[in-house]
Amino acid sequence: MKQIVKTFPGVKALKGVSLKLKKGEALGLVGENGAGKSTLIKTLGGVHLPESGEIRVGGQCVSLNTPSISQSHGIAIIYQEFNLATNLTSSENLFLGKEVTRNGFINHRREEDLTRELFYRLGMDIDPRAKCGDLTVAEQQTVEIARALAADAQIIVMDEPTAALSKQEVDKLLAIIEDLKREGISIIYISHRLEEVFAIADRITVLRDGESVGESATSDLSKNQLIEWMVGRPMEEEFPKRKVGRGPVCLKVEGLSRGCAVQDVSFELHEGEVLGLAGLVGSGRTETARLLFGADPADSGSIFLKGAKIDLGNPRDSIKRGICLLTEDRKEQGLILIHSSVENFGLPNLKEFQENGFISQGAEVEAFKGYVNSLKIRLSNPSRKVVELSGGNQQKVVIAKWLHRNADIFIFDEPTRGIDVGAKYEIYLLINQLVKGGKSVLLISSELPEVIGMSDRIIVMKEGRIQGEVNDAQRASQEEVLELALGE
Repeated sequence: MKQIVKTFPGVKALKGVSLKLKKGEALGLVGENGAGKSTLIKTLGGVHLPESGEIRVGGQCVSLNTPSISQSHGIAIIYQEFNLATNLTSSENLFLGKEVTRNGFINHRREEDLTRELFYRLGMDIDPRAKCGDLTVAEQQTVEIARALAADAQIIVMDEPTAALSKQEVDKLLAIIEDLKREGISIIYISHRLEEVFAIADRITVLRDGESVGESATSDLSKNQLIEWMVGRPMEEEFPKRKVGRGPVCLKVEGLSRGCAVQDVSFELHEGEVLGLAGLVGSGRTETARLLFGADPADSGSIFLKGAKIDLGNPRDSIKRGICLLTEDRKEQGLILIHSSVENFGLPNLKEFQENGFISQGAEVEAFKGYVNSLKIRLSNPSRKVVELSGGNQQKVVIAKWLHRNADIFIFDEPTRGIDVGAKYEIYLLINQLVKGGKSVLLISSELPEVIGMSDRIIVMKEGRIQGEVNDAQRASQEEVLELALGE
């Protein structure tokens, strides 16, 4: 791809971007949200037509005017939101639109055999007759990769492929990519998880504000240099430091249980403290957070807020008592995407903005503007739909609505998932500001460097139970936390 230019109304998304990919190579494509990565791969996938520039595949100049033309040139795009028919089987998805026939009828047995061979090639044991809607995220991703191989793709683009995968599933995916490279298949790997990019990519290309700002062999590039290219300024530290000023206990949990998901969980959270909650996917961290927020009822156990025993029957009770939850899936559970940013901000604060039974939009907008400035939310208009914002700015809208609600306890569940490195740092600064102001934070994260770097103490869970505690997170190692998570 050479000097690709793409313009949308009022925005020049790509300003002469160039990118090259060698046979059997993994290219890491990184940049902050809004840098132009998605526009570039949609241009490669035939979704967007560039105003100017040149695309060559196998040395031949091509016009990728539609997705089908792109696919005919051996290009497959695996988007973050999978493009699967969930009510069809995995084999039916693989051959949708190019069915294997015999005597004018679809040969389902042959399709299933071919699908089974592709899954075996990828090292996955998946039933070709299982409906895609019943598969795990990792299995659905395998179906997407197998579909690309079934179409004889020679270039596979993966957009944030590990956003919802466990550590074991990530390792499996990286092993699959290595196998594909050995077969001569080229990979473009897009991810905010820089450690994965360094692990899998042979070269890295960086976009910023629609321009190519850096390219290097991975072996010649440091993480600090990469981050500087991405954000346009030096990053002195990955996790901003703060002075620990822990106050009295504000939340005490005793024997909290719900089925097998949460069993006899007890801990204390202090004012002005970040308490990390670590563990593998499925260890019970999110389920514990939902119990504290009243989203699910507990079978047994007690919760004390500032020494007084409380009953959290539903989220409304928790919100009234100053407990808020920033869910791990902000798009499904934390925001209403078709509504504007200011409408999402106002949802837990409707009573404040009511005048004579109606919502005062002026008062709502005025209050929201204060947080737009203080939290550095990047949006052109408060009425802009929240779905149009980057992941980092969406997360800031969620934080703003709870700050205005004057919450005291913030439960962050995977707060930086799908967020670029620059926005991550801003979220970390916000967390530090919260605890500096006497708020308390329960931080759930699957990224061990994050939970260690941001926490004062760490509780580690396994199979619904607390496996251990690290009293001084700043001195902890990833190995120490992982050993507890694995029960070793």
